[in-house]
Amino acid sequence: QVQLVESGGGLVQAGGSLRLSCAAAGRTFNWYTVAWFRQSPGKDREFVAGIHWSGGSTLYADSVKGRFIISRDNAKSTVFLQMNLLKPEDTAVYYCAADTPGSTIKSMLGAYDYWGQGTQVNVSS
Repeated sequence: QVQLVESGGGLVQAGGSLRLSCAAAGRTFNWYTVAWFRQSPGKDREFVAGIHWSGGSTLYADSVKGRFIISRDNAKSTVFLQMNLLKPEDTAVYYCAADTPGSTIKSMLGAYDYWGQGTQVNVSS
């Protein structure tokens, strides 16, 4: 079991930046591939970005490529999502999720076993 807690959400103007954090507790975090998903009202939860447990590879949704950066600090058991050049369409609840230890990065919702409670991001125009 691993417990995930997101933080860092808030209200920001379009063009601004926010950094989300996903702090993990429980089993050794180093072996978990982690992803960020987001969900807007009336829409399905969608993949945003993922980072391999080794930190050696990342994957991004086309909608955020070039604007968002996912990173991890295994010593602090934390994954970050740096969000730059934010747009109103980035408004959503952002969730971090962890896959089974040693997994590759996947963009499918059902691949992830552990989820945080989410943090709200609002981008005003």
